[in-house]
Amino acid sequence: MDSILSIFKIGVGPSSSHTIGPITAGCRFCVLISDMIERVHSVKVTLHGSLCLTGKGHLTDIACLIGLNNVQAKDVTPQIKSDIINDVFKLKKLNLNGEKYIHFDYEKDVIFEPKMLELHENGLVFQAYDENSNLIISQTYYSTGGGFVSTQEELMSASGANGDEKELEFDFDSAQRLSELCRVHNKTIAQIAMKRECELHSKEYVKKYCLDIYKAMLECYENGVSSDEKTLPGIIKLKRLAPAIKKRLETNPKKDLDPLAMIDYVAMYARAISEENASGGKVVTAPTNGACGVVPAVLLYILNHRFYMDEDKIVDFILTCCAIGYLYKKNASISGAEAGCQAEIGAASSMAAAGMALVSGASTAQVLSAAEIAMEHHLGLTCDPVGGLVQIPCIERNVLGAIKAISAVKLALESDYTAHVTLDEVIITMYKTGKDMNSKYKETSLGGLAQMVSC
Repeated sequence: MDSILSIFKIGVGPSSSHTIGPITAGCRFCVLISDMIERVHSVKVTLHGSLCLTGKGHLTDIACLIGLNNVQAKDVTPQIKSDIINDVFKLKKLNLNGEKYIHFDYEKDVIFEPKMLELHENGLVFQAYDENSNLIISQTYYSTGGGFVSTQEELMSASGANGDEKELEFDFDSAQRLSELCRVHNKTIAQIAMKRECELHSKEYVKKYCLDIYKAMLECYENGVSSDEKTLPGIIKLKRLAPAIKKRLETNPKKDLDPLAMIDYVAMYARAISEENASGGKVVTAPTNGACGVVPAVLLYILNHRFYMDEDKIVDFILTCCAIGYLYKKNASISGAEAGCQAEIGAASSMAAAGMALVSGASTAQVLSAAEIAMEHHLGLTCDPVGGLVQIPCIERNVLGAIKAISAVKLALESDYTAHVTLDEVIITMYKTGKDMNSKYKETSLGGLAQMVSC
């Protein structure tokens, strides 16, 4: 049984499905071949579909190399990445599983194949060969969004899990079921989420995990807002704006008189984190890297401009976001390649709205309404990264996703507001919309702004 905490992961940019997922897949392949590594003379990686079409912009190829060195995403540092790149591109060798150097020719051993595999838009295949070029083992993985990875067998199974899994008393597969649990046990969504996780972990572990995520978000913001880097990596040469916004706000004596100053602050929070992600820095998937600025921007807005939150309130915020994100992952998708940007920014905005509503004292119905409103107004949003980079329009979409989340909370808390659309209905609608969307608008850079804007 999966922990809902895994909706938030500490990793590296620029993409959860195109960077963190392939790192994880490479690490899993290392485990698969660990008892036969002495026979392995060479390996090949084939990137299919979206991983091929926008892979280089998202560092998918480099991510696979990192994974094949058996380095986890959370452990990647600039030096580790630099050493691996130097080994491969200058010395033509790869430290397989971190224990055996093999010859590796990037031009021949990393294959970009536009054809999508049958089960998901983000497919990749690892193959190991012996010294006579005989295939020893081949494994197909699918990066399904948010850094989650499944094998072909796992994805084809009904639940993606073992049939003898432990049943959880406080598990929920829909917003309706979550609401029922809240009503029956007279608990908030955060409290139900905590009870669910305490069936898998200790309460101390859950609280520490949430606070570690919070601290990583703050660290990412501080790194982004204080960066000396003038432009982001890649062919666009997009300027970093968060440090300049911070300086302007700090030196503007009339900022408190500006009724729209809140937008500047939210923009600064979301941009700082999204820009840090685009630079390949340490980030938190929330629920994806492409949408990593939305949840922390709303959290920082609450902390700095609304009201004080102690550690318990911060944990409640994180757990509520996890619960909503879990519903999107379980019943739809959080992958831009599968369902467009609505599945990333839309889901993040929905999660953030729910978290803010809960810590603002909203009822369970109001929390779910806030989450629904935020997604409803992202329906149909395409994923069309210019140059295959998580920059345009991704960074500004994080800003607007955070602003929409705040607006959704305000709408849901109106005393006479009555919800006519349920969260379950909007989640299914989002997924169906994504499946109907033309593939060129789903993280392939074959349509939309990616084709209209020259780099």
